[in-house]
Amino acid sequence: MISISSKDNQLIKYIAKLNKSAKYRRENGEFVAEGFRICRDAVLSAARISSAVFSQSAVEKYSGDAAFIAEACENVYIVPDSLFTQICDTKTPQGVVCVIKTLDIPFVFGKIKSNGKFIALDNIQDPSNLGTILRTAEALGIDGVIMSADTCDIYSPKVVRGSMGAVFRLPFIVVDSIETFLTQHPQLKSYAAVVDISSTRITDVSFAPPCVTVIGNEGNGLKEETIWACDESITIPMDGRAESLNASVAASIIIWEMVK
Repeated sequence: MISISSKDNQLIKYIAKLNKSAKYRRENGEFVAEGFRICRDAVLSAARISSAVFSQSAVEKYSGDAAFIAEACENVYIVPDSLFTQICDTKTPQGVVCVIKTLDIPFVFGKIKSNGKFIALDNIQDPSNLGTILRTAEALGIDGVIMSADTCDIYSPKVVRGSMGAVFRLPFIVVDSIETFLTQHPQLKSYAAVVDISSTRITDVSFAPPCVTVIGNEGNGLKEETIWACDESITIPMDGRAESLNASVAASIIIWEMVK
């Protein structure tokens, strides 16, 4: 392990900037994963880890996990605990961050398998919601995720943590607009998830593959043009007085209905 002790070290500055800027992550083709569980998932998922940085106390406390992660990394560094706080995104860091190459695992929609079931996310803005949706999608067996370009960055530290490793394994693509994507892939039966009691109840939908369900923005729902581009509008039946559900909760219910 190479020791770093200065806050002015170029790697320290680089990681701090990767944490803060989606544009910087895109420009450099790298993102940051933090925490032993997430970093272990990165190793087990064969992600390309260019650098791993450990705090001094983490190396002493979690020597086995640290060795496992370090063995898979191109470069390994150790820093004082006081310096580690400059490169972490959590309030109570575990003492490890990995710099990972942008993932290259998109699926090819020109060869959609006959039993494929997908979700599309249109302008989801909360990183916590996106992380939870990805985690649920992978856990329940969704075949892939389509995200509009105005959805929050999938490589955001909060999304990476919230996905609990799903970001390393779940196929995804980012498209300019969901509306255009649906137009280009008419073989997918498309459903718009809306809050409209006149729409088809999701419990009455068979979700025969290949199909995709589109979930919209937390505050505004789906764009009108996206709804019109879908084959059918569907809704989650609710007996209570709430007008709508949180985006990640709604997505979880929809995904469960799609794959059950």
